[in-house]
Amino acid sequence: MPTVLQIGRYRFYFFSGDRREPPHVHIKAGDKQAKFWLNPVTLAANYGFNARELNQLERMINQHHSELLEAWNEHFS
Repeated sequence: MPTVLQIGRYRFYFFSGDRREPPHVHIKAGDKQAKFWLNPVTLAANYGFNARELNQLERMINQHHSELLEAWNEHFS
């Protein structure tokens, strides 16, 4: 479960077993978790984040999109 990005309390990571799924990133902060697809950036699952936090997470993903996608490709190649 490599962490690919840390912004404040938000940890962005992959599960090594997610190889067969399209590129995506998991985000965790405390007991809250979410999953976003990377192409296009879309919410896939949410466990506890409110709408404001989800919008903030989507902005962060868009700001770091190339870095996240590159990390995905490196990890799963």
